[in-house]
Amino acid sequence: MLKKKIIIFLLLFLSSCGYEAIHSKKNVKYYEFSISKLSFNGDRDVNLKIKEILKNYTLNKKDKDFTLKISSTSEKKILAKNILGDATSFQKIIIVNIEVLENNKFKNNFTLSEKFTYSNNDNKFNLTTYEKEIIKNLTETTVDKLIFKLSNIQ
Repeated sequence: MLKKKIIIFLLLFLSSCGYEAIHSKKNVKYYEFSISKLSFNGDRDVNLKIKEILKNYTLNKKDKDFTLKISSTSEKKILAKNILGDATSFQKIIIVNIEVLENNKFKNNFTLSEKFTYSNNDNKFNLTTYEKEIIKNLTETTVDKLIFKLSNIQ
C-alpha cells in the first residue's frame, strides 16, 4: 500500500515539473528577430540540424528580419595512437560560418566552432552512433550561440 502511494506521488510530482524545450515555438516569441531565408553550404548533417532548430524562427515576421547564409564543416582529428598505430583518441570539430543580411544588406559575419574529444571504441557501429550524437550535440550548442548573437545584433 505504501509503495502505491509513493509511486502515485512520484508520478504526480515528476509529471508537472515544467520542462520545456529551449527552442520550442512558445519561447520564440521572446526573441526580437525573425529569419526570412536560410541558405546552406557544407556538411549535410550539421546543416539539417541547424535548419530543424531555426525553422521556428522563420514562422513569424518581426522588425529585425534576417537572411542567413550558413557554411559548415565537420572534422575528425586523431589525437593519439597506440603502439600499433591504431587511433585511441579523436576530436570532433564543427565550424559554422554565418553571414547575416538584413534587408539584403550585409549586417554581420561571424564564425562559431565547437569541439569534443572522445576515445576510440572497438565496436565501429557504436563508435559511428556516438559520433552522430556528438555532431548533434555540438550543433545544438552552436545554434544556441547563434541565437544569442542574433538577438544581440543592433
